[in-house]
Amino acid sequence: SRSPSYPEAGAFLGWRPPVRRRSPAAAAMVSFLKAVVYGAGGLVVVGMVALVTFQERLVYVPVLPGLARAYPITPARLRLDYEDVFLRAADGVRLHAWFVKHSPPKPGPTVLFFQENAGNIAHRLEFVRIMMQRLQCNVFMLSYRGYGESDGHPSQHGIIMDAQAALDHLTRRKDIDTSRIVVFGRSLGGAVGAMLARNNSDKVSALILENTFTSILDMAAIMFPFLKWFIGGSGSKSPKVLNYLVRSPWSTIDIIDKIEQPILFLSGLQDELVPPSHMQMLYAKAIENNRDCRFVDFPNGTHMDTWFNGGERYWRTIQLFLDHYIPEIKECILNCEVDDKGNPSD
Repeated sequence: SRSPSYPEAGAFLGWRPPVRRRSPAAAAMVSFLKAVVYGAGGLVVVGMVALVTFQERLVYVPVLPGLARAYPITPARLRLDYEDVFLRAADGVRLHAWFVKHSPPKPGPTVLFFQENAGNIAHRLEFVRIMMQRLQCNVFMLSYRGYGESDGHPSQHGIIMDAQAALDHLTRRKDIDTSRIVVFGRSLGGAVGAMLARNNSDKVSALILENTFTSILDMAAIMFPFLKWFIGGSGSKSPKVLNYLVRSPWSTIDIIDKIEQPILFLSGLQDELVPPSHMQMLYAKAIENNRDCRFVDFPNGTHMDTWFNGGERYWRTIQLFLDHYIPEIKECILNCEVDDKGNPSD
């Protein structure tokens, strides 16, 4: 009969190959690596669950911790002349806004202001008060759905409709110069404003962005560093498999080069929330197709207080931008009182 092979013969005789035992150090290293792999996997799973379940709460914060949703003050508290405005978005959601009028009336622009993601429009009133003084403008302050006295729940799709409703309201007003509507957005408001300007090149005269992010996808990679290999904007080299779970991507970097109007970028270099590099990337993308872009940074500017820390230079920058790109129209000058040199007087 055929002889068994060597291993079979060895097994028949009770032989077993020697067992190589790991050293204590090697065993500990293997255990550590397993813990790292399992821990990383757990973090990714936790991050995915948080991303899916709580993303709206992370992106939209209508109520600041410890504060009520109601407005703490109104423009009247700052002696500003204003009008309560209620309007409807395209899907029927009831929205609230303040139209703050320059008093006495001035032939200046009207600024459609979009706030950051946290709190409500009342928390921006001091900024608006100074803006009106320095720029001689009117300001329309919109409460996103789910914010302040506006109904509904915030989402990217919904807020885009809210912004459009606000702009449409302004274009129907008879008490402003509708050819001089300027959109101003800070942080999340910049993403809202950029989308509105892209969709309304015939209604928006200029766009001002302050401390705006490239996309929520890129911000998610910053907020959850352990997910940065799985999520990111168009410039990211990661697999981006989690991008499909994000319901409010606000990818401004993908539309900024499609905006035709003049754009002013205001960047605070001490921004503690949005890396200043995001503003630089937006500007670099915008100037590929739009020569009417200006970028100004402020060394002491933080995320919320660039307007305060920037001082005189901040307001002068905006004024020069407005004077250059949306000057007072000649028709208005003809209706204004003029001095002996033909210049409009106050």
